[in-house]
Amino acid sequence: MITKVLIANRGEIALRAIRACKELGIKSLAVYSEADLQSLPIQLADEAICIGSAPASLSYLKPDRILSAAAVCNADAVYPGYGFLSENATFAEQCTANGIKFIGPSAKTIQCMGDKVIARQMARKAGVPIIPGSDAITDERKGLKVANKIGYPVIIKAAGGGGGKGIRVANNNITFIKELRAAQMEAEKAFSNPTVYIEKYIEEPRHIEIQVLADSYGHAIHVGERDCSLQRNHQKLIEEAPSIFLDKNLRERMGKAAIKLVKKCQYEGAGTVEFLVDKHGNFYFIEMNTRIQVEHTVTEEAMGIDLVQWQLRIANKEHLTLQQKDIKCINHAIECRINAEDPDRNFAPCPGTITFYHEPGGHGIRIDSHVYQGYTIPMYYDSMIGKLIAIGANREEAIKRMQRALDEYIIGGIKTSIPLCKKLISDPDFQSGRIHTHFIEAFLKKANAPQPDKNDKSNKNKS
Repeated sequence: MITKVLIANRGEIALRAIRACKELGIKSLAVYSEADLQSLPIQLADEAICIGSAPASLSYLKPDRILSAAAVCNADAVYPGYGFLSENATFAEQCTANGIKFIGPSAKTIQCMGDKVIARQMARKAGVPIIPGSDAITDERKGLKVANKIGYPVIIKAAGGGGGKGIRVANNNITFIKELRAAQMEAEKAFSNPTVYIEKYIEEPRHIEIQVLADSYGHAIHVGERDCSLQRNHQKLIEEAPSIFLDKNLRERMGKAAIKLVKKCQYEGAGTVEFLVDKHGNFYFIEMNTRIQVEHTVTEEAMGIDLVQWQLRIANKEHLTLQQKDIKCINHAIECRINAEDPDRNFAPCPGTITFYHEPGGHGIRIDSHVYQGYTIPMYYDSMIGKLIAIGANREEAIKRMQRALDEYIIGGIKTSIPLCKKLISDPDFQSGRIHTHFIEAFLKKANAPQPDKNDKSNKNKS
């Protein structure tokens, strides 16, 4: 039995895990860097221990310090959340070697699905549709041959990637070599692995992911889908569940495909199988995230299921009692990520002290955030400071509720993504569901385009 969980993360996901532990009667141990001493998770956990100085490389990314903290405080499990060490197979293996339960899949599964080339191969063997492409590419001539075979445009991706890093698009042979080298350099810098692979570039697709749960006894289900198409530089900003693009047949086929892959890789815990879906309803596997996602909250609200609690219960060797026939969508949920960044300055991070803070409330509103008035946002970590989720009986109601909530959300002292979210949620194309993965890019281009002078008569009456 798990009695105390060390939460190897920070911010809103650490607070989310603490709440789940409390509701299950499990003690929580928060670890923190010197920069996070005043963070809410540290104040609300049952215990807290400092593991290093501010940079993540000296704290949250130090397996030895996390394991030492677990030993000193008698924690028998580690909850990794997302980011940091959550998909680090070596860390998962070290936890097991030290008699500590890693709350997630096995190290072997993390390693297989974390390598995008191996994951593609596994998906192919499981009968899951994949985008036409290649295995690992190290030779430029081989890469050119593959690109010409599948046809331009192509997308070059880091094999060990994540977070939108190591991704480049090439439109012809000339740009291919340049983008290949750039992707390899970025992959080496971000992941210490320069290996890349190539896929056919699908223009204006939807990014739809299937949430899965699987226990250690071979029982697995999917918990619906999320539409995560609104993203910038492969970083998601607005997500919703369910997707209005999927009909019953497509939803069932994608769910079954996700379960095939889960069974193939012997998955355990909560995970996400991600797909690109073209305008004709063809779907293609792109990757599997072997952890909880930032946007798990929209699935929780749409489906009425506590995913984080199920992570803990599965890790505690409980049977997954939910059956596929029991999974039903009961709400429509939309999430806006609240980031401390300035959209008017190319989304530059905006660390600093929050001088005024007022959260929205009322029926159908959920806030997952670790900040408060007087809190100083450190400069060392990701810029996301919270998530605003609006829940409605249908999409129209969820949109209206989100618009109201964004108007109520006031954060002083720093710049945030709230004004941009307001504009995106109110955009007619978003409201009608005409969205794709390049929607924000096109929206920003249109918003920043020079506007014609209405008083200039020189352009009038021209044919």
